[in-house]
Amino acid sequence: MSWTDNIDRVITRHKELSDRMASVGLSADEFQSLSMEYADLSPVVETAEAYRQALAERDDLEVMIDDKSSDSEMRVLAREELEALDARLPALEQDLKLKLLPKDEADKRSCILEIRAGTGGDEAALFAGDLLRMYQRYCAARGWRFEVLEASETEIGGFAQVTAAIEGAGAYGRLKFESGVHRVQRVPVTESGGRIHTSAATVAVLPEAQEVDVDINENDLRVDTYRSQGAGGQHVNTTDSAIRITHLPTGLVVTCQDEKSQHKNRAKAMKVLLARLYDMEREKIDSERAANRKSMVGSGDRSERIRTYNFPQGRVTDHRINLTLYKLDRMMAGEALDEVLDALILEDQSAQLADLGEGA
Repeated sequence: MSWTDNIDRVITRHKELSDRMASVGLSADEFQSLSMEYADLSPVVETAEAYRQALAERDDLEVMIDDKSSDSEMRVLAREELEALDARLPALEQDLKLKLLPKDEADKRSCILEIRAGTGGDEAALFAGDLLRMYQRYCAARGWRFEVLEASETEIGGFAQVTAAIEGAGAYGRLKFESGVHRVQRVPVTESGGRIHTSAATVAVLPEAQEVDVDINENDLRVDTYRSQGAGGQHVNTTDSAIRITHLPTGLVVTCQDEKSQHKNRAKAMKVLLARLYDMEREKIDSERAANRKSMVGSGDRSERIRTYNFPQGRVTDHRINLTLYKLDRMMAGEALDEVLDALILEDQSAQLADLGEGA
């Protein structure tokens, strides 16, 4: 199917939605669902109509230029207009193609962030803490709410693992390419000989699930309570408020002990469990849908090394797009992260546009 065929499909769908919204007997939920889809398609239709109008104008100008009987001055003006239109058309076409790309509805959602220390012992745990603070600062700058749901802190101030909820429109679509292995090269604070060590931490970004996304049978859950503990194993609570939820069909285990209330810990644990189950279902669908295509910015595999933070040289390199920035301090402060994310999103769009072109 040509990409231009998608224009007809979108315009037809937009008209159908308009007609259905004008019909009687719609429930409030039906009208809301239709109006949301209509609003999503409206910018695409507006751009498509502008593109088609530009093509029609181009045809008219070419006819005027080829008409030898027309006024010579008018033909000169038509030629100038045609040159200006030809300069504008590629950008208009690119904009339309981008708007026609398949949308991931999860991109609009908030997300769950999970960071786990990998190879490197204490240094890996310290790096996991550095990544946590990097994302906290980035979210603060964008006005997103950042809440730590569960953390396993080490005695020297790092994290064996930490899970956080990031609430903000489009948080998942912005951060989803952060999933993978992040590698650090630096001299650890525990290293007396000044040698550079390589450690790693794994990041996973999951779209926040809604209850309608995942159907959980309460009989499939085993809920255990226990006493909360802090770094080093010391007890920080005198009641059994910590929660461990095991989803028996998949074996997924989620724990939460940050709140003094057992009820709040359970709610947070369920939030993470829903996100993981939703992510598993999405991965299954995506792998089937993309069997013949692997995105240039990575497969999303959590075991894939995606980025290296080299402290001695002050640089950060994203291996998926061969992008190197000598802005490590600003990166760790969350200030330069957008430069990498913008490049990753652009690369992903380019890969999708290439696929769209192949279908032309």
